[in-house]
Amino acid sequence: MTVTTRIVDYEQGGQTYEGFLAMPEGTPKGVVVVAHAWGGQSDFEQGKAKLMAEWGYAGFALDVYGKGKRGETNEECEALMTPLASNRTELQSRLAEALSVAKKEAGTDNAAAIGFCFGGLSVLDMARTNMALKGVVSFHGLFGAPGNTAEQITPKVLALHGWEDPMATPDDVMDFSKEMTRAKADWQLHAYGATMHAFTNPHADNPDFGTVYDAGADRRSFAACQDFLAEVLG
Repeated sequence: MTVTTRIVDYEQGGQTYEGFLAMPEGTPKGVVVVAHAWGGQSDFEQGKAKLMAEWGYAGFALDVYGKGKRGETNEECEALMTPLASNRTELQSRLAEALSVAKKEAGTDNAAAIGFCFGGLSVLDMARTNMALKGVVSFHGLFGAPGNTAEQITPKVLALHGWEDPMATPDDVMDFSKEMTRAKADWQLHAYGATMHAFTNPHADNPDFGTVYDAGADRRSFAACQDFLAEVLG
């Protein structure tokens, strides 16, 4: 399948953000928003947007930091992520705007979202606040609740998790399961044993930090994601 791509600049609150749109041939079955890890939108997220287009969806890699704001070192990434991780209302506002832009640019309201690490937390917040999408998939996402989870979550939720992830401990998993259950969500969690954080990123190789690529979990998680998107988007 031929995939076409383009940069989509958009404005919110006086700041410019840089989206990346990948379109399949013909009419897309829906649009899948791709939320980035703590370093900001990169080749990794753009590649996942292209994968969504190969699956027949429009893929839109969003940007919650602002055009040109990207992190390289752990310190730079943390400095970008922390202000939004500690201000979930602002994060959710930026996510909602990105979703609106993605739908407009893709020409469809049939939407889902996937995200990685900090992006996993981001898409879970999209579900928690009942943004207008059918479902979300969190890959090795952070689980901390934002404090404004809806009484009843409408989008379906799939969390794909490495059991040895030091950034999302078994206690965090249990808290997440209770949160989803209280909110009457249609939710599921796949936990991969002996698997750390960032297991879908081939460049992750820092066991001391807790980030290690795992080819088996990578393959299994994307198979689960593809099945989930087929269910919620068609």
